[in-house]
Amino acid sequence: MCIYEKYINPFTDFGFKKIFGDREDTSLLKSLINDILGLEGEDKIKKITFKNGELLPDSPTDRKAIFDLYCEDEKGSSFIVELQKIYQKHFQSRALYYTSFPIQEQAIRGSWDFSLTPIYFIGLLNFEVHKFRDSQAYLHHGKITDIKTKEIMYDKLNMIYVEIPKLKKAKEELNSHLEWWLYVFQNLNRLQEIPQALKGDVIEKAFEKAEFIKLPKVEQDKYHKNLKVYRDLVNSFATADKEGHKRGVKEGMEKGIKQGIKKGLKKGIKQGIEKGIHKEKLEIAKNLLLSNMDIAFIVEVTGLSLKEIEQLKE
Repeated sequence: MCIYEKYINPFTDFGFKKIFGDREDTSLLKSLINDILGLEGEDKIKKITFKNGELLPDSPTDRKAIFDLYCEDEKGSSFIVELQKIYQKHFQSRALYYTSFPIQEQAIRGSWDFSLTPIYFIGLLNFEVHKFRDSQAYLHHGKITDIKTKEIMYDKLNMIYVEIPKLKKAKEELNSHLEWWLYVFQNLNRLQEIPQALKGDVIEKAFEKAEFIKLPKVEQDKYHKNLKVYRDLVNSFATADKEGHKRGVKEGMEKGIKQGIKKGLKKGIKQGIEKGIHKEKLEIAKNLLLSNMDIAFIVEVTGLSLKEIEQLKE
């Protein structure tokens, strides 16, 4: 007899879009965005309209962008909401690249004074960013600022990262609505009932959407397939990280003997980890290709280049 978790995992593509990607009911996505932005009263987003999540470049040879969720509020501000399930080395660069598409999308043919509406990139991260490793804060909101005065030079481009694993609280310790959202991300598929504090709250609707047994059979099958891909990714990257550290320590020690323990160990560990992780990424890509997964999806989840994926396919 198969025993399934009562609620689907929100870190899967299926689970995330099932909860937040409903074009007919945007209340959950609005709640999450408003909590992340810390908006109050009249400034809260009142309406969200979904836009095409696949944006094409000007040239067919350039790389396109495929967003998890792409929407616009009633004021014309653009929101890219991305769920990053596993660590990606150049995630911040990819995030910045993604914002170039809604910027270009605002361009008006003919006479135009280059006036832009705000753009928000919101990264929901299932890992901790190395740059913020010494900070206990899980929410980071960046704008273009003067590096000396710290004054904001341009406020239309917003880069927001939410490091979900950094919330290390039991439900009795949560003290904000955003923390409840992060708690749900971390624990939804482990829970058997809705926490009492969420009864009557908008987040209760997330539990209703995520209840596995109420999904149509075709969606249950789709979720199982998606869950397997997610688990394979997590397990493969965990193995790669572990093996990469082992190889890195060994190589670092060998280099250290010849070039100096301190210098060699540091360099060896770095090279070993990167080599191990890259090897595991190639294996993941091979498995996804065999499963007939979309190449753009494989590029996104592995971080490999399009050229590497195409070479594997050949």
